Amino acid sequence: MTAFEGGNSGETRVTRRIAVISAGLSQPSSTRLLADRIAQATVRRLVELGVDATVDVVELRDTAQDVTNNMLTGFANHKLEAVIESVTSADGLIAVTPIFTTSYSGLFKSFIDVLDPQSLTDMPVLIAATGGSERHSLALDYAIRPLFSYLHASTVPTAVYAASSDWGTGADAATSSLPERIERAAGELAAQVRDSDRSSRVQDPFALPAGFSPIGAYGAQ
Repeated sequence: MTAFEGGNSGETRVTRRIAVISAGLSQPSSTRLLADRIAQATVRRLVELGVDATVDVVELRDTAQDVTNNMLTGFANHKLEAVIESVTSADGLIAVTPIFTTSYSGLFKSFIDVLDPQSLTDMPVLIAATGGSERHSLALDYAIRPLFSYLHASTVPTAVYAASSDWGTGADAATSSLPERIERAAGELAAQVRDSDRSSRVQDPFALPAGFSPIGAYGAQ
């Protein structure tokens, strides 16, 4: 898990935290490259809105064994617990997956499956994907967006897809609308993250309900 930040440390400003999950399997990965570009654009847009930002990037390939063990045993080890906490306590999420056989990768879905189903409720989420053909961009709306809708996340309207032709220096790359799509989606995410306070909430899973008395209903009398 890597981190970077943006903003002007010389001023007292609001700070928000962005989590990025990249499900690329290779190294280097076009999925990670897309994730980094979106994250940088989001930080830049937040700074324009007067908000500083920190970014935690999770390479899911580094947690593959931990995720598998969790699915088999039902328990997350300390490494995976830290990753899950980083993602679920962020003010916003950028989720990027390669498209395999018309849908998200198995690693991407497996990580989502080990999250608490309520942990992404109202989370601002930007979804993005990479693939070899532009036809695979349909997977964003018929596979990935419904997944986060099921989790009650607040997914921004613009999704970002990068095909092989969007990279490089050829004629297709020169006319690519990828930079425009990244900027539009980043602006939408930044607007939602600006108003989020998720990362500032301290949640104790062992905290007692408000008004609870260990000596009964008459303990306060």
